[in-house]
Amino acid sequence: MAADFRRGLPNEGRRGAWPQGRRQRPGPARSMAAAAGPDEADEAVRGTCEDASVCKRFAVSVGYWKDPYIQYFVRQAKERKAPEINRGYYARVHGVSYLIKAFLERTECNCQIVNLGAGMDTLFWRLKDENLLPRKYFEVDFPMIVARKIHNIKSKPPLSKPIMESHSGDSLLIDSHSLDSSRYSIVGADLRFSSDLEEKLKKHSLDVHLPTLLVAECVLVYMTPQQSANLLKWAANTFPVAMVINYEQVNMRDRFGQIMIENLQRRQCNLAGVELCTSLQSQRERLLESGWENARAIDMMKVYSFLPQADVKRIEALEFLDEKELFEQLMQHYCICWASKDSSNLGLANIDF
Repeated sequence: MAADFRRGLPNEGRRGAWPQGRRQRPGPARSMAAAAGPDEADEAVRGTCEDASVCKRFAVSVGYWKDPYIQYFVRQAKERKAPEINRGYYARVHGVSYLIKAFLERTECNCQIVNLGAGMDTLFWRLKDENLLPRKYFEVDFPMIVARKIHNIKSKPPLSKPIMESHSGDSLLIDSHSLDSSRYSIVGADLRFSSDLEEKLKKHSLDVHLPTLLVAECVLVYMTPQQSANLLKWAANTFPVAMVINYEQVNMRDRFGQIMIENLQRRQCNLAGVELCTSLQSQRERLLESGWENARAIDMMKVYSFLPQADVKRIEALEFLDEKELFEQLMQHYCICWASKDSSNLGLANIDF
């Protein structure tokens, strides 16, 4: 929730980047990123991947949740992260995972997952450990990020071995910007160009007739409204049975939201799609207008209240939180939205917290 998320809450790891309650005064949202060229702007977005991964690893090291694989992708944080950040990531990881597992249950894992802007995400390995792998799991991100992830996989047996264990067939294809096994593929592509994305995914055996879950965590907000609409329409038009999960900012027109925008702009990181993050209603409407049949959206404070309370009590005992008001403000400025199309009547429209 604070100022700069691509895939997580609250702020990809820089306490100085987020709003400090009443200690900062808002000003006009200066478009500092507007002066940056496309390459520089993309580099700022790619940088949030590292920030988010470092925050996740720190939260895991403190005990918020278990992830034995993130250590192979990202360094340990040099400094402690604020409890607000750790609790925020806990809510994000568990909230998104809850919806993913609900989809897997409805489809009995006879489906495929496309993780858009996946970064250093470890979901494939965690699902394998729980015997919940879909028939195929795809990840898509900038080629530069994909190349780094593939390098880590190739050089670290705890990552490569599970891919080989789940693979069937004669050969596993791998080069600097893509990896393709029978159950797991990584594709380097620009999500702003859906035709190129579809072509690359089909080369890796995307099956448009298979129930498909698309996951986007703080990804669409970095595209223009037209670019994200094109991506959402492509998905809605391509898959007869599908669900999309979108996690990103909301309520961005208030004072707190404006400070978040300004803080990101100081890092040359522009939220090109922030106008669609006005409210929960605007988040639902974008999905419905893109061709999805059912859409819901709730803020992360609501998600936090729905999580298993025994586990919430456990994580709240890990660290003392003295700024509960700030935590609530942060959580109210992020949301999870999900939408579905269901020609096979699997009950996707009934998935809820």
